[in-house]
Amino acid sequence: MSKANLEFQATRIAVLTVSDRRDASDDTSGDYLREAASEAGHQVIDHAIVPDNLYRIRAVVSSWIASDDVQVILINGGTGFYSKNSTPEALLPLFDREVEGFGEVFRMLSWEEIGSAALQSRAVAGMANQTLIFAVPGSTSACRTAWERIICEQLDARTRPCQFVSHLKKA
Repeated sequence: MSKANLEFQATRIAVLTVSDRRDASDDTSGDYLREAASEAGHQVIDHAIVPDNLYRIRAVVSSWIASDDVQVILINGGTGFYSKNSTPEALLPLFDREVEGFGEVFRMLSWEEIGSAALQSRAVAGMANQTLIFAVPGSTSACRTAWERIICEQLDARTRPCQFVSHLKKA
């Protein structure tokens, strides 16, 4: 993928950690996503931690979708197969369009790292009001896999043959 003669475009990102146990002092996955996005040249403009509650997740994400400032939302946590995990259920009704391939590719990459346990990942992605939303498991390792092997490239306007930057809302 050639990136010659193309210009990087920083996106405005919000990061949400879904956890009943984490707070600002030990949110290693949220910290990783914010640092990785910043190091890649993006602007992290907001972040939050909410308990694994469908309505709390939906409220925060809905406010970011409605904001003209947020172009991308990175969510970690609440995507497992436990009955308490509700991130996919919170997000799916909000999507205008689901990015089905994201979950498939994430599980394929996870298979290389954790084997058949990848089946229990319910990682999802979609677009809502020209806001791109990625939801991945809460482990820092899963966040690293998603960021380094999928998301970072898809948030780079120089990536060919395609990426998501041209689909995002403009400021």
